[in-house]
Amino acid sequence: MAMSHFAGDDDDGMMSEINMTPLVDVMLVLLIIFLVTIPVMHHAVKVDLPHASSAPQNEKPASVDVAIKADGTTVWDDQPVDEATLNVRIAQAAQRNPQPEIHLRADRTVAYEKVADLMSAAQAGGLTKIGFVTEPKGGAAK
Repeated sequence: MAMSHFAGDDDDGMMSEINMTPLVDVMLVLLIIFLVTIPVMHHAVKVDLPHASSAPQNEKPASVDVAIKADGTTVWDDQPVDEATLNVRIAQAAQRNPQPEIHLRADRTVAYEKVADLMSAAQAGGLTKIGFVTEPKGGAAK
């Protein structure tokens, strides 16, 4: 009977072994990269800093409460003011060092134009810090 001439040839069969050389090469390269980069990431420059006897200033700048009532009246620190007086007080507050922060309280029914005018006057006067004061949901009005 005829025997197949391919019976002794193992080239067409499945490989049962995995070539580990490329995997080992990749792992060694990654290991070298990590070993080189980790000291660089934790590198700190040693500097001999001077000593100072002063303490850090924890003083917060003063704040100015400005309110706009429902009828459009502007109140500066619990005192009603007109537009000219408001501009003078804004200019005076801008000259203080450090500049005070304006805490703006506006009634919910006030036209946006009144709030925008006050913000514009504060910016024109040189005040840059404005905080908007609101009531939390369900909170009682003062």
